[in-house]
Amino acid sequence: MAEQTHVLFVEDDDVIREATQLALERDGFAVTAMPDGLSGLEAFRADRPDIALLDVMVPGLDGVSLCRRIRDESTVPVIMLSARADSIDVVLGLEAGADDYVTKPFDGAVLVARIRAVLRRFGHAGGPAGGAGGGPDAVDGGVLSFGELEIDTEGMEVRRGGTPVALTPTEMRLLLEFSSAPGTVLSRDKLLERVWDYGWGGDTRVVDVHVQRLRTKIGQDRIETVRGFGYKLKA
Repeated sequence: MAEQTHVLFVEDDDVIREATQLALERDGFAVTAMPDGLSGLEAFRADRPDIALLDVMVPGLDGVSLCRRIRDESTVPVIMLSARADSIDVVLGLEAGADDYVTKPFDGAVLVARIRAVLRRFGHAGGPAGGAGGGPDAVDGGVLSFGELEIDTEGMEVRRGGTPVALTPTEMRLLLEFSSAPGTVLSRDKLLERVWDYGWGGDTRVVDVHVQRLRTKIGQDRIETVRGFGYKLKA
């Protein structure tokens, strides 16, 4: 029997926490459910789950702060849960290192689909590095070079000026999409489909925040914004 995927779920509402835990367990997940951020952090460190679902508004240590603490220690995927589709909640969660977010109230099937989509891309962070558009400066054993930026598509490592750059799997997937088609504009919708595995409409703020996070790590001028169309990697 395949090993169960372990979910850490942090939610202070008893009804939502218990109902969601039962729903996830019926879908085959092993769930550790905690009512506040501090107990959630302790459970994360003790259990090392495969994915974390964090409500934004939890006592003790709020979900955004908990996400930052988790991201300081791990690249485990994080999905934020918020009762509001408020831009501040969404952006703060994503800037803290979350990979996706779901607005409450949510349908259980939708939540499971989003969890599985995140886990799929974390399990398959790699991919072919060839595509449309101009080629990189050099290709050597799976290493793509764009000026001082080097991307090892086999070892899943990135270096800038010879210094290793730590990327989350989502950031790595995003960079691989750009590097597969340098100089080609990729729309936000296309990036949502390819990186976030959205077969349906998604919030393009997820793309925008991740692009900003990626820029801070590989160089602000490496990814260019093409207004009204999307983004492209400078070849």
